[in-house]
Amino acid sequence: MMIITRTPFRISFFGGGTDYPAWFLNNGGEVLATTIDKYCYLTCRYLPPFFEHRFRIVYSKIEDCQNVDEIRHPSVREVLRFLGIDRGVEIHHDGDLPARSGIGSSSAFTVGLLHALYALQGQLVDKGRLVREGIHIEQNVLKETVGSQDQVLAAYGGLNHIEFQTNGEISVKPQTLPQSRIQELNQHLMLFYSGIKRTAAQVAGSYVNGMENKANQMLQIRQFVSESISILNSNTDITAFGKLLHQAWKIKRGLSPTVSNSYVDDIYEQALREGALGGKLLGAGGGGFILLFVPPALQVRLRERMDHLLYVPFKFEFHGSQVIFYEPREDYSVLDRDRDHRNITPFRELTVDTNRKGDS
Repeated sequence: MMIITRTPFRISFFGGGTDYPAWFLNNGGEVLATTIDKYCYLTCRYLPPFFEHRFRIVYSKIEDCQNVDEIRHPSVREVLRFLGIDRGVEIHHDGDLPARSGIGSSSAFTVGLLHALYALQGQLVDKGRLVREGIHIEQNVLKETVGSQDQVLAAYGGLNHIEFQTNGEISVKPQTLPQSRIQELNQHLMLFYSGIKRTAAQVAGSYVNGMENKANQMLQIRQFVSESISILNSNTDITAFGKLLHQAWKIKRGLSPTVSNSYVDDIYEQALREGALGGKLLGAGGGGFILLFVPPALQVRLRERMDHLLYVPFKFEFHGSQVIFYEPREDYSVLDRDRDHRNITPFRELTVDTNRKGDS
């Protein structure tokens, strides 16, 4: 059997930071964010028992292992362990955008892998379960300093108002806007890649533990969520949304010196000079993708002036994690289970060095 899942990356507009348990379990939190048509693809199959390895994991590295404990990729290792998978599997990862760039790639990977491995076992699980288990693996098992919005968006997809309650419950409220309003918002947004990779947990760790000492800023960050939703649901000029992004970025920028840097600040200031009304670094900060709000009439000129950065056009996405390919194949489970007892000598794989670099 072979399964392929497709799980979207996300861009977060307002409220980022209030989705960390260290904050919302005491104060509550909320986020306005959307998924986009850029994806994490995961291909999974049960591995036939003709190889020397029992597990093969292919990402920016290739791992051939005999047992789960040997797997170095933390999410793969812990998801396999969490699901109790005892048969050999092969997992391939491909992504439309680079990892460690602020678009929720790690959570998309974890949610997509859970989805794929459940499907491989013949189980159809609901999106809420993918969220709960994705959060558990990242926050409780891997002990990553990550928030809780990315798992929700990866599973559900769409433009959502997500609320985080002090009792730990999470509510997902899709924004049912007219299609014309959604398109208008999408048309004002531009995405650029700064070229700087960073680990979100490292950046977030610089301010998450001291959030209570920054309560005024955090409350302002949360307040922007309701203001932005009001703008989208009214006849207000859409440019008010861009100006609000600018206000929110200034506050987020002040949470920690690691949220931004001089290189990113220069890019942002240049964008404002060329007509952008606002924007932000996506994710925890420090690098990765820069989202800008730019009137369509000024976008060509801005792209020309910022041609040292990679421009990434995108559209909003509304499906969340999906199984996009399913193919039943010969069941090797009995042969796999009995191979040691039958003294089967696995065929050696033909190794071809293609110097191929995969996604991390």
